[in-house]
Amino acid sequence: MNKPLLKVMIDRGNFVDESRTFEGDARKIPYKFYYPEGGAPKKPLIVWSHGLGGTRDGAGYIARFLAAHDYCLLHIQHRGTDSSLWEGKPGHPWDNIRKTKITRSITLDRYRDVPFVLDHLNEIERSHIIDTKRIGMSGHSFGALTTQVMCGQLFPDRHENHISLRDDRFVAGMLYSFVAMGHLFSGDPSVLFEPMDKPLFFMTGTDDGNPVDEVDYTFRMPVWENAGAKEKYLLLLEDGDHMVYNGSRGKLEDNPKRELHEKIICEASLLFWDMKLKGDKQAEEKLRSGAYNEALGDEATLTVG
Repeated sequence: MNKPLLKVMIDRGNFVDESRTFEGDARKIPYKFYYPEGGAPKKPLIVWSHGLGGTRDGAGYIARFLAAHDYCLLHIQHRGTDSSLWEGKPGHPWDNIRKTKITRSITLDRYRDVPFVLDHLNEIERSHIIDTKRIGMSGHSFGALTTQVMCGQLFPDRHENHISLRDDRFVAGMLYSFVAMGHLFSGDPSVLFEPMDKPLFFMTGTDDGNPVDEVDYTFRMPVWENAGAKEKYLLLLEDGDHMVYNGSRGKLEDNPKRELHEKIICEASLLFWDMKLKGDKQAEEKLRSGAYNEALGDEATLTVG
């Protein structure tokens, strides 16, 4: 019997890192904390990192779905790669994002937001309900890349002294529209991606090209193919596009499959997190069985690595 869904509550606030600055002030990391009313006294936490030009409000439909199933979700916002790229500027946000030069230091500051937040979880008012031994990392696009880095991917350095910002407080990672780093690294992809040895769930779609560059979804595949995780999954949505994971459209046309895709995304996410953060053997059996693929029909394909 399915458990009843829990009521979802939301808190907002800011972490403040006095050791770093953004535009002359101490670096703020805005957050949005989703949590259920009731349920288990201690709950797994899933951290979410947004894409380029995004905010802590992205992917709310995934967060609400998971929180209703007794998870805490912490959506964090990275200054310098967030909506500050386009807010208050003339023209469409995507056009402004395309013109932006993201420096190495801005990127590294983004990555460093994540361990800082984990170090300061006690600043969240309801932090007492978080089980700090059961934390997952997730994100969309640039947020997926952030997840890749937290799960072990090396960040390329021009002198081949590649940087590791891996954080072993994360049990597993979920990557929506993962990023192959081809714009920064043209060498053997296994050098960067093989250190990603945590359990990983990859999601993309046949229409999931890069909104900034004219490439199709296959440019993402080196991440999946070269990740060193002994346990990894790839969900490919038929006609799935880049923005369906974020719950917005940008400049993309309406997707008639949006509601269906969101349902598949939520259900697959829950199965993975139930398996990795709650030890649910039924979820594991369902995800790994051929029956799940049959249930997806022509709308998606799950590959187990």
